[in-house]
Amino acid sequence: MKVPVREAVRSKGRGHFLLAGLLCLLLPVAMAQEQVTTTQAEQRAEAVTQVVLGILSYARWPVEPTQLQLCIVGPTQYTDDLVKGTTQATGRPVTVQRLLADHPDIATACNAVYVGRLTNDEHTRLFASLIGKPVLSISEGGDQCTVGSLFCLRVGDEQVSFEVNLDSVARSGVRIHPSVLQLSRRRPATP
Repeated sequence: MKVPVREAVRSKGRGHFLLAGLLCLLLPVAMAQEQVTTTQAEQRAEAVTQVVLGILSYARWPVEPTQLQLCIVGPTQYTDDLVKGTTQATGRPVTVQRLLADHPDIATACNAVYVGRLTNDEHTRLFASLIGKPVLSISEGGDQCTVGSLFCLRVGDEQVSFEVNLDSVARSGVRIHPSVLQLSRRRPATP
C-alpha cells in the first residue's frame, strides 16, 4: 500500500514541476505581449499629442495668447503624453489642465478644449457654454464633429487622422489655416 501513495506523491510532484516549467516558458511571451501593448498605447498617445499640437499651431485666435491654455474635459484615452505640457514649434508654451465639463469658467480659462467621453447632457452644456467664444475644440472620437467640435480625432493602429466640422470652425472665431483643412480631406492610402 505504500507504493501507490508514493507514486501519487511523485506524480503530483512531477505535475507541479511540469506546471512550473510551463509557466516559466510562457512568462516571457506574456511579458513581451504586455510590452508591445504598452508600446502601442504610448505610440498612440505620442501621435495624438503631435496631431493636437499641429492643429493648435495652425490656429489663430482674435487675441493671440502668449501662453496657450489647453483644457482636457472628460475621461480620455490618449492624453497621457499631452498632460505633461509642452512648447509649440513657435516657442509658445502650452499649459494643460483637466477641468470638469461643468466648470463655470471653461470658456474664459481655455483657448482650446480636448474633449473625452461625456454624457449627452455634459456634452450639450459644454458646447452651449462655448458658443460665440474663441475656443478651439478637439474631440477624441465619436460622432461629435456633427455636434459642436471643430476637430474630431480618428485614432487607428497605424495613424491618427482628423475630421473638421467647417460649420463649427466658422462660428468659433478661431481662424484655421487652410492647409489644415486640406489635410483633413486626405484619405489614408488603402493597402
